[in-house]
Amino acid sequence: MRFLVLLIIVLLVAFALWPRQPTPPIEETFIAPQLEPLRKAEQVEQQYMDAVERANAEIEKQSDGG
Repeated sequence: MRFLVLLIIVLLVAFALWPRQPTPPIEETFIAPQLEPLRKAEQVEQQYMDAVERANAEIEKQSDGG
């Protein structure tokens, strides 16, 4: 029984000290091609939000003057 407990402890220590591979950036993985449309969609969304803000500012400006 002590042998089993000792074995488990040794395995846990070995696992904790085992060198880990650094995580590669997402641009270097297999999912990188799917990120391009996402980046373009983010740009389109930002342009849309800017246009909405400009339209709201124009409406606000016109309603104050009217």
